Amino acid sequence: MIIDTHAHIYNKQFDHDFDNVLSAARENHVDKILMPNIDLATLPLSLALAEKHPGVCYPMLGLHPCDVLEDYETVLNELYTYFDKYSFVAVGEIGLDLYHDKSYTTQQVEAFHVQIGWATEKNLPINIHSRNANEQSISIVSEYKSKGLKGVFHCFSGTLAQAQEMVSLGFYLGIGGVVTFKNSGLDAILKAVGVENIVLETDAPFLAPAPHRGKRNEPAYLSLVADKLSAIFELTSEEIQQITTSNAKKVFNL
Repeated sequence: MIIDTHAHIYNKQFDHDFDNVLSAARENHVDKILMPNIDLATLPLSLALAEKHPGVCYPMLGLHPCDVLEDYETVLNELYTYFDKYSFVAVGEIGLDLYHDKSYTTQQVEAFHVQIGWATEKNLPINIHSRNANEQSISIVSEYKSKGLKGVFHCFSGTLAQAQEMVSLGFYLGIGGVVTFKNSGLDAILKAVGVENIVLETDAPFLAPAPHRGKRNEPAYLSLVADKLSAIFELTSEEIQQITTSNAKKVFNL
């Protein structure tokens, strides 16, 4: 069994063949798919999939940092009301993105704190988007260490020192297709951190692993990520799957 801890399978790219995608995932031993939320518009889509495929599709609740705009407080207030109606496996996808646009950096930081507050209140893990912002994200998360905050740094990309800080704070590293890219630089870092601190993810439909790079990603391709990790850690792919699945169950309370 493999758990895809981060997949946007409600994305319109899956509208025409969703059942086939789910079938291919099962054939490749992926039987649970966790769905990070982006904004108010995507939430009903993920909730509908969770209702239609219970025990397979699990929703998260959050506002993506790239969608933190002038009205972010209003959006957050409305998102919060969904806690009274539905169950979520995590607060996410939340965090900081200082790559695309820094116009709303202050608002991103404020939204990050608000949503971490949700997680500590509801005793949920968080799923962190941190692009060009690892040091800032680590600093913010460290403020909540005494509250037992846990979660995943999604699509980890950073230095060994940053990875070690994340792990020391009780977080896992989300590893997907990027690890299969030439010159990703992740091999040595992951080996030093240890497979016991890793969970698998696709970020589907984005960041498909080699040899599918540049094409639509999907949960079935997680087996390729596991194969790459087996080479890095000198373990069988089955052992990688077993360890990372155990890690995912632990952090997401599955």
